[in-house]
Amino acid sequence: MKTLKLRLKDKHAKQLTAISGSVNFVWNYVNELSFKHLQRTGKFFSAYDLAEYTKGSGALLGLHSQTIQAISETHAKNRKQFKKAKLRWRTNKPKAKTKSLGWIPFKKSAIKHLATRQSGKKALKSTIQLSLAKGQKLIIELFDSYNLSLCQINTLELVQDARGRWYACITVKAKAQNDAKAQGGTGQIGIDLGLKEAATTSDGDTLTVKQTQKWAKKLAIAGRAKNKQRAQAIHAKIKNTRQDLIHKFTTQLVKNNSLIVVGDVKSKSFTSKKTNLAKSTYDAGWFELKRQLDYKCKHAGCRFEIVNESYTTQTCSSCRQISDSSPKGRQDLGIREWTCECGVTHDRDINAAKNILAVGLDRLAVGIPFL
Repeated sequence: MKTLKLRLKDKHAKQLTAISGSVNFVWNYVNELSFKHLQRTGKFFSAYDLAEYTKGSGALLGLHSQTIQAISETHAKNRKQFKKAKLRWRTNKPKAKTKSLGWIPFKKSAIKHLATRQSGKKALKSTIQLSLAKGQKLIIELFDSYNLSLCQINTLELVQDARGRWYACITVKAKAQNDAKAQGGTGQIGIDLGLKEAATTSDGDTLTVKQTQKWAKKLAIAGRAKNKQRAQAIHAKIKNTRQDLIHKFTTQLVKNNSLIVVGDVKSKSFTSKKTNLAKSTYDAGWFELKRQLDYKCKHAGCRFEIVNESYTTQTCSSCRQISDSSPKGRQDLGIREWTCECGVTHDRDINAAKNILAVGLDRLAVGIPFL
């Protein structure tokens, strides 16, 4: 199973915004009901319990019964995941202080793929029928870059972004011939995550993001001019470009390797006020890179490991010893190249990536040596 994100035509925006208001109404109802039940009994409602209290409401709200069930299931799942007694209130009113982005879930029985047609020389457009309340149908048209006619649609969620654009997030099961193309390679690689380069592999390949820095000037101009629409467009450009760069990098890694090992570096350790590295850390997209590698490796049958990267920068990947010349701590972040006492000259990040791969292969019997 994999998830495809396809953009809808803008003509559907007004209707989808109205339907998302009904979804928010159901969410707020089960949210309040679950919280009051917890106060009275000390127990949480399950998704099954919530379904009893929302039964038959679809006709009044204009929603499919399974859409209402999906809302209750998502609420129960999120409450458990985030360990909250009560989740955030949802509203799409324009004047609300905290406006929620639109969200409409659909299950398999409420989805029907009608057609995929050619639009231009290469582009495809698909038409999907979604069931609402009894006898009501919603026909949506979307820009199809994956050719949905070759896939088996499982679930679909319509989601809105900060710019008011709507997308269809579709979980699909590709046909056997497509799955056969997604097999990983035979190589083995280690990855060191950093700030100068978002990621450096043990083979010497690098991923450079730095999109926030690239667009900072134009973003500042839009901010001073109080041009909210332009600022949102720039933020979307930064996000989409970062996603694209990481996607291309991770896809190539999965194609070429059967084992991928990444260090367990945490963003929290670099985002405090003392370090002044928060902007660079968030721009590097470490979490997104690891998230993409995780699901792509599962899909391709590739092994993905996250290992302890302690002392991987300081240790020589050749003699496996920590010399006095190796970079140590944040004060030595400026040292990009160093020579070990054994005579081998190392690039800081490539050396760390090689050590990370060694930890993943369990080649170091007692782990990385400590000072």
